[in-house]
Amino acid sequence: MSSHVCGRILLRAASSTLSPLSPQHALYSSIPSCPSPSQWPSLTQRACLSSWGCSGSGARCRSGATMRFLSTCQDLDFQLSRVQISSILRANEQAVSIPEFDGRGLSAVRKFESNQLAANTPNEDRRSAATCLQTKGMLFGVFDGHGGWACAQAVSERLLYYVAVAMMSQRGLEELEHCMEQSRPVPPILQWYKNHGDYNYRESASLYVEHLRVFWQELLDSEEHGDGMSPPDALYYAFKRLDTDISLEAQVPLSSDLMRSTAIQVAFAGSTACVAHVGTEGIHVANAGDCRAVLGVQEEDGSWSALPLSQDHNAQNEAELERLRAQHPPSERDTVVTDDRLLGILMPLRSFGDVRFKWSLELQQSVLESLESGMDLDSLNLYQYTPPNYLSPPYLDVAPQLTYHSLRPQDRFLILGSDGLWDEMSSKEAVRLVGEHLSGIHLQSPVSPTERQLNLGQMQELLLKRRARAMPTLDSNAATHLIRHALGTGQYGELCQERLASMLALPEDLARMYRDDITATVVYLNSDLVRQHSHHSPKAPSEQHVSPD
Repeated sequence: MSSHVCGRILLRAASSTLSPLSPQHALYSSIPSCPSPSQWPSLTQRACLSSWGCSGSGARCRSGATMRFLSTCQDLDFQLSRVQISSILRANEQAVSIPEFDGRGLSAVRKFESNQLAANTPNEDRRSAATCLQTKGMLFGVFDGHGGWACAQAVSERLLYYVAVAMMSQRGLEELEHCMEQSRPVPPILQWYKNHGDYNYRESASLYVEHLRVFWQELLDSEEHGDGMSPPDALYYAFKRLDTDISLEAQVPLSSDLMRSTAIQVAFAGSTACVAHVGTEGIHVANAGDCRAVLGVQEEDGSWSALPLSQDHNAQNEAELERLRAQHPPSERDTVVTDDRLLGILMPLRSFGDVRFKWSLELQQSVLESLESGMDLDSLNLYQYTPPNYLSPPYLDVAPQLTYHSLRPQDRFLILGSDGLWDEMSSKEAVRLVGEHLSGIHLQSPVSPTERQLNLGQMQELLLKRRARAMPTLDSNAATHLIRHALGTGQYGELCQERLASMLALPEDLARMYRDDITATVVYLNSDLVRQHSHHSPKAPSEQHVSPD
């Protein structure tokens, strides 16, 4: 993600600004428009890494610098390129249909489609999806790692369990504990929807179960737990509790060096998180960082509108800046966030892990010194550095911002995406793409009085834009459709094959300079169920609430 910090750059963070080519300071610049096919070079001239495929003048990277590439695959056949592009884009697709009645009750989700495209090697994004078996509803999460993939990996494996356990009743938790005491099989808590590329920390599974058990034991000791937490309370406490466990696991002795090194990596790396609980009555979203949740709404005239269900926690959010500054002395007001980054380093202002911004300097030093003498910090992706102006920690928290939306018949789908998606397109554009993909109808706005005054050249441009919107989709999976358009859209909204080829063929050491890891999950809502519920419910047809911080 854009918050990933190259360790060796961070070593110099206290005394100098970050390199303009580092991911931390990566800036998106305008991309040249894709030329018409008549302007494309011949096949013998074409290279899969030429400048946005088109003129050979060099591509514009995220830092704004112009770079030339030499192709390693000259004379690439254009039709073959289309096949290769689709193969790359579809490699991590996932599509799951949900039974309308799953044996426990009606489902508010008809199906979901998801996909990922890596820029980092390995990918630092993660995603999760599961049905809550002991309570009602489904959970979906998108996690954007930085400083490596370790934290995002752990959070993607563990967070949904914490949420589900917090929502379970006292009786359900007692059954879990009884089974553990008797060494009997524990009733399943979640039905996971794993993709073929998903990975698990098998070596740390016993530790994760042990700490999850401590969590439910504490819930059992609470006299007020009763029927379980509400979804918003469960989401909030799950975020906070898991982050506490991640911090503690890095500080205590563990049974093996591998488990110890994993815990250290998880804690010193970081991850943002956006998790949605979708029930028959509404959607609860918990967000910490700059992943995003957007609701796709179909209006009466068939058009699509985007309803944000989360807010980005970065320097563009003025309320977030004020919240953060208020937690530190007035003398630090100008140093808490500099260059639009926390202490000049980290872009998201809330996240899991990232103990560099949470622990005291003494604790950080003590933990790093406690590592086995033969353990190489570089191999763990850890670097000893001190953030500048580190005067009153903690500077970072994972407390999520909560949003609730009461479902309506016109609410058709939910998009969860990492910031790699939102760097390339707006929420409105994403909803339009998925909505038209869903309906198969590409609405064109009427020609305005101003447009009637266009000259011939301007009218040609308008026609090209309209034609681009009516182009047939190439992907059955809406998440893939989003990623294809995020990377391959030309000036008029058309798909530029050569631009897309250039983006996908970038070598591993250059890809991160031009784009970010992208994860997108599209959740299709059961509109018929919502319509029936709205007819019988005494509640207002629409309700949305964002929790105060």
